[in-house]
Amino acid sequence: MSQIVLYLYRKRKYFRWPFLALCLLLVGLWWYRSLENVNELQWQYVNGYGIRMPLKYTIHGIDVSHHNSRINWKRVCQAQANGVSLQFVFVKATEGATLVDRRFKHNWKEAGKVGLKRGAYHFYHPKRDPAKQARNFIKTVTLKPGDFAPVLDIERNDKGRVPADKLIADIRIWLRLVEDHYGMKPIIYVNRHFYLLYIAGNFDDYPLWLADYSSDHPDQFKADRLYIWQHNEKGSVDGIRGKVDFNVFVCEPERLKEICL
Repeated sequence: MSQIVLYLYRKRKYFRWPFLALCLLLVGLWWYRSLENVNELQWQYVNGYGIRMPLKYTIHGIDVSHHNSRINWKRVCQAQANGVSLQFVFVKATEGATLVDRRFKHNWKEAGKVGLKRGAYHFYHPKRDPAKQARNFIKTVTLKPGDFAPVLDIERNDKGRVPADKLIADIRIWLRLVEDHYGMKPIIYVNRHFYLLYIAGNFDDYPLWLADYSSDHPDQFKADRLYIWQHNEKGSVDGIRGKVDFNVFVCEPERLKEICL
């Protein structure tokens, strides 16, 4: 198509009106396609949460840690805006080889008590022993049927100090130990940068939870393995002080069970 436009441009003294008409048509098609892509997700600013949300999807949730301080889980469960309620939460459980999030026990119990679907995640330290990190998570987190599969959160590599081949091998150790214990493949949480560096081509058979705030939809990622999309880190929720990460389940609702015990 670009060759046609270039040809008409060079011959514009003979094809002035056809050239202008074609340009207008191409611009119109481009604008319509862009609008169609945005509307496909039905982005809408939801005042109660303070962010735009992709309302094409129906299962929305958040993730929290001790950084969110004390949470009023009853108010979180009752939160609703523009017909959107929160249905799930991922709670930080552990970090590295020894750390347990100081709010995990309370958050885990209270989130379950108000009826939110729960998931627990481990914040991975590349320079720590992966087996010790797996054991830290296993001894801290008891999962029940209906809970999300365990989550491995990978988002740092200390400025690349751990070689990629070693990091990938260590991640495999953590995943294998945790999968053996819970009997289910863990979910990998990762941002766009780390996905491209370490996950793509190495862990394509694991469920993916992607943090990507830069695009209207992470289309280019493994569609069949992408289950959860963290689309905003600056939401607001009644019952929680400060900003909150917002997530959405991007598959058909009946597929939610694929990543739950």
